[in-house]
Amino acid sequence: MPSTPRPLRRLGFLTIGLFDGADPGPGHASTLEIIELGERLGFDSAWVRNRHLQYGISSPVAVLAAASQRTRRIELGTAVIPLGWENPLRLAEDLATVDILSGGRLNPGVSVGPPTHFAHVREALYPDTADREDFGPERLRRLLDLVRGKPATAFSGSEGFEVFSDVVQPHSPGLGGRMWYGGGSLDSARRAGEHGMNLLTSSVVKAEGPREAAGPADFAEIQLAHIRAFRAHHPDGEAARVSQGLVVIPTDSASPAQRARYERYAAERLPRTTAPQGPARLLFAPDLVGTSDELAERLHAHAAFREVDEVAFALPFSFAHEDHAQILTDMATRLGPALGWRPAG
Repeated sequence: MPSTPRPLRRLGFLTIGLFDGADPGPGHASTLEIIELGERLGFDSAWVRNRHLQYGISSPVAVLAAASQRTRRIELGTAVIPLGWENPLRLAEDLATVDILSGGRLNPGVSVGPPTHFAHVREALYPDTADREDFGPERLRRLLDLVRGKPATAFSGSEGFEVFSDVVQPHSPGLGGRMWYGGGSLDSARRAGEHGMNLLTSSVVKAEGPREAAGPADFAEIQLAHIRAFRAHHPDGEAARVSQGLVVIPTDSASPAQRARYERYAAERLPRTTAPQGPARLLFAPDLVGTSDELAERLHAHAAFREVDEVAFALPFSFAHEDHAQILTDMATRLGPALGWRPAG
């Protein structure tokens, strides 16, 4: 039986932070301005995507360090940092530093797996160790242990005038409970639960499991299975945190030109939602476009949305700054309240 929709408790948004390669400054400035706008509108969280060797944010921790000094309340997240590109010890130091600078507002989201296009980037990234690098769950375990205060070295104490710690410094005690895993498969959902992490879901899942054999793959049902598997393996059970990240575009205050552009964008991306794509059998959720009342009705009918009480709706990456401002304003003033949410003070 379908569950009863939970009132939306936390409203967030996600941006990719596009920029012009010939002039990257304005794009980064726009990202920071959007995060500031989100705080003024009462959003609970702002998240940035991670893109390497592309024209999107390559260093989300650095961008969020800047955002932490321009905001006072909104939580700041990464969705997600692919750990194949990172040294867990150095990343743990950076995350803890930004968490301290933000006053405990950082929500790091990570994932495992080899770097994208690894065959082409391996010589630049790991010239001496590419064949020995572990890109699986062990890399995640190392990061979590370091963030949560387990020793990084057998040495500590004084050496001359210098004092050394055996754990990552600075240490931010609450950060370990704010680690998120970006998962789109049953294995990743279970892994997040077993590690006591929070789960970030998105608009992409792997079409897998027994439901697929019974008929066409259904995105909402697959995502629902992931959420339930995560909570079944998490120490907090039903109280374990899950955030949903669909592309949701309210049009209440949009101009006719904006509305037409948004609908065209969604229509162009719709064919990829009708069947699993590629060898990994990735299934994409349709982008949701409409008035806030229409969107609330569609979300309340979404099997996975009914099981969460927090979201980080994704801003379409190709839209202009003014489009993002309009979408965020409608989310905070119309869609959020229609879902039972109230803005933060």
